[in-house]
Amino acid sequence: MQNAVLIFNARLVDANTDKKNAAVLLANGKIKSFPDKASLKKLLNDDSISKLDAKGLCVLPSFIDMHSHFRDPGLTQKEDIETGSSAAAAGGFSTCVLMPNTNPVVSSQEQAEVNNKKAFEFGRCRTIQAVSITKNFDGKTVSHLESLDQKKVPVISEDGKEVCSSSVMLEAMKIAAKKKIVVSCHCEDSFLAESARPFRKAALELLSKENISPAEKKEAANNLRKADSLLACAEDTATFRNLRLAKDAGCHIHLCHVSTAACVEAAKKARQEGVDVTFEITPHHIFMNGEKAPGIFNIVNPPLRSENDRLALTQALKDGSANCIATDHAPHTALDKKNGSPGFSGLETAFSACYTMLVKEHGMSLKKLSELMSANPARILGLKNEGLLKEGFAANLVLVDLERQWTVRGQKFASKGKFTPLEGKKLFGFIKETFFNGNIVFSSL
Repeated sequence: MQNAVLIFNARLVDANTDKKNAAVLLANGKIKSFPDKASLKKLLNDDSISKLDAKGLCVLPSFIDMHSHFRDPGLTQKEDIETGSSAAAAGGFSTCVLMPNTNPVVSSQEQAEVNNKKAFEFGRCRTIQAVSITKNFDGKTVSHLESLDQKKVPVISEDGKEVCSSSVMLEAMKIAAKKKIVVSCHCEDSFLAESARPFRKAALELLSKENISPAEKKEAANNLRKADSLLACAEDTATFRNLRLAKDAGCHIHLCHVSTAACVEAAKKARQEGVDVTFEITPHHIFMNGEKAPGIFNIVNPPLRSENDRLALTQALKDGSANCIATDHAPHTALDKKNGSPGFSGLETAFSACYTMLVKEHGMSLKKLSELMSANPARILGLKNEGLLKEGFAANLVLVDLERQWTVRGQKFASKGKFTPLEGKKLFGFIKETFFNGNIVFSSL
């Protein structure tokens, strides 16, 4: 066996399994077997096989992110394929779907393949580069979608923007339906979002002051509330529209970073009506709410919502209404964040934040969390041999110390983006090692 690795004395968990005192044998980049006691004894005496004593720690299928920004090309001061891949490995991710809002916008299969090749050569994770719904985000041209090969470009998205024209979006969705490509929607009515900008700008100007008074803090908070109310309306309105268009087009619509209770209910209703809809929720939208976490460095789109919204999102993950957890990893430079750029790094905290909030605090099973972070996104993307611990599946695994508590320090991130709303938070679930195609690509041992 080539590059054989035996992981033993482990707890094996995926969407279907939770087994203690178990072992898994990796070879040739695949999961070869799950040795019983007799086989394990022989393998432990085989000097040609590398061994890893898990010491009771948990082995999970590595995670699959439906929504990441690696900022390559053109914005590599924020992130690039190499540093993004390192951040993914450090967070236990083996696959990341990259959004196309780069410079230039990724609007062709050829451009997408360049990024995917870069990640392949670096070898720490796989990327699936999404292509823009309209060419160069021009809001009107969708003819470039006709040339896409679904096996190479399974996802299209206008992330960071919305396709304003309903007729253009419907045309794009019909092409995607024909090609069986997932339409990943950043649902945000552009005009309502624009009307929120002055309120957010006014708030950021106050919050950036060195000596802000209590009255100014109150004024900033009021402005953020006004902006967030408009942005909630923007998300709800665009979600309702996109679900209606997807129903006519017959496409698979995937809703990005759902953040309101109204959008959860809309997706559930559309699913009951036969719409092929899946949706993701981010770790930051379930870990905290905007009422308790205002501030210039916590600006994100969509914003952190109310406590009622946060609880609705948590319930959607627990009851299976939501399909997956996605990071919306959006790294920025220090100057970007100081100037109020929305988003922050999320790959390296995603599992721990979700394990702490969903499993430790809300009683979700670890199997369910694995389903949300591995099995379901693999199914959505059509990755047939990933997301589970099964013989013949890719040897993409993560070794986690579930009981180890650690403190989030953004300056230690592998990502170029050092900002996180979880700065200083104590989380459970420490990533010890990540395997990609049977090779260790991250280790904290």
